[in-house]
Amino acid sequence: MTSEAAKLADAVLLPGFAGTTAPDWLRRRIAGGLGGVVLFGRNVEDDEQVAALTAQLRGERDGVVVGIDEEGGDVTRLDVNTGSFVPGPLALGAADDPELTTAVAAALGERLAACGVTVDLAPCADLTLAAEDPIIGVRAFGSDPVKASPHVAAYVTGLQKYGVAACAKHFPGHGAATEDSHVALPVLPRTVEELREIELVPFAAAIRAGVRSVMSGHLVVRAWGEEPATLNRVALTDVLRGELGFTGAVITDALEMGAVSGAYGKHDGLGRSAVRALAAGADALCLGGAAFEAEHLDACVSAIVAAVEAGELPLDRLAEAASRTAALGTDPAPASVGPVDRRLGLEAARKALRVQGAPRLAGPPLVVDVQTEPTIAAGPMPWGLGAHLAELVPGTRAMTATPDDAEAVLEAARGFRSVVVVTREAHRHPRVRDLLAALSTVEFIRVETGVPGPAGDGPRIDTFSGSWVSLRAAAEYLA
Repeated sequence: MTSEAAKLADAVLLPGFAGTTAPDWLRRRIAGGLGGVVLFGRNVEDDEQVAALTAQLRGERDGVVVGIDEEGGDVTRLDVNTGSFVPGPLALGAADDPELTTAVAAALGERLAACGVTVDLAPCADLTLAAEDPIIGVRAFGSDPVKASPHVAAYVTGLQKYGVAACAKHFPGHGAATEDSHVALPVLPRTVEELREIELVPFAAAIRAGVRSVMSGHLVVRAWGEEPATLNRVALTDVLRGELGFTGAVITDALEMGAVSGAYGKHDGLGRSAVRALAAGADALCLGGAAFEAEHLDACVSAIVAAVEAGELPLDRLAEAASRTAALGTDPAPASVGPVDRRLGLEAARKALRVQGAPRLAGPPLVVDVQTEPTIAAGPMPWGLGAHLAELVPGTRAMTATPDDAEAVLEAARGFRSVVVVTREAHRHPRVRDLLAALSTVEFIRVETGVPGPAGDGPRIDTFSGSWVSLRAAAEYLA
């Protein structure tokens, strides 16, 4: 049984790794039956390189699962070096055209298929609910479950058109949490009844649309017990499968994240968290946030095998998980890598723009891109309006500023009739709000690229996304 359990344990693991080619240890592990991998920005140069990488992995074993965290918008891996070719979910929700959402997701699905990806860890079925939410924001389609749900379903339909499995996340919904599960363990301030009426509605829509996988969130619902959903049998087995009728693969959010490793891993270790997730009803174990090495996987396999031998984890539960994970390794539809086409994304980004007042340039502007730290999920990528307007409006000066650079911005603004200040969720950053207040003596146009927050008095454009196409759409409008 030990040999069988070890093989099955390897088959449910989806680690991340470093580099743009597969290291030797990973190739050996895949040949021996490792479930698959999750790709991140560190693994990406361009589409051709990703396609070569996935072909390299398939050369070791057919049916390997290749996942990627490609949500479009602010959370992009394929376009980590340029900014996304499609707007993010909140912008698609603002455009409010489910058919357009389907088309955008299909364009992404075709591109992922050409790159050899088998499962995309998207879309977010979360809702944007808490103003101080540090991690979801523009990654959700909106705050109203009735309005957001058709877009979740549309995204699933479009993405899966080309054989790439969609993954609705982060069950049961992260949007009401005020802590980031990458670093802490959030508790959802929800009763079971409130969850059914709010958070679970988009997940139910994804399931009805045929979503092939769902990602568990590291979130505590007190009514379900003290364990986060990833380790909670009530959440994954009773509610997700029993109540909502989901029959596909449950993928965990990364098990090394602080919500699990901090609260549980410090006592039990990563391997014990893996066992508890499987026992709760999870199938594929994502270990992707960090660049794992073989010894980390060995620790997980050893813990899973020990749990099977001790009777703590039934072998048939492990076999079921391995089977569901393997189903995500189905080859996507044939597609060819080609030049990235931004036209559809631009159409959606233009439709998403919300304009307040009369934001018009009186001449070449000073563009101030106010830099704040991106979320952990998004990570660093190109952002800012300055380069776009400099291309479209000769004489534009692009300036990158921190929230502490008010004096430098005021000095630079003296030479311009038009000033554009670009922010990313200013309402969540007190120092950015202080900067905007310090610029009150200057007439400026505000461009907000995140969740809009409270409306101000001056001219403003909300893009709902920091993607390349969303910034381009705002620049076109001003130009």
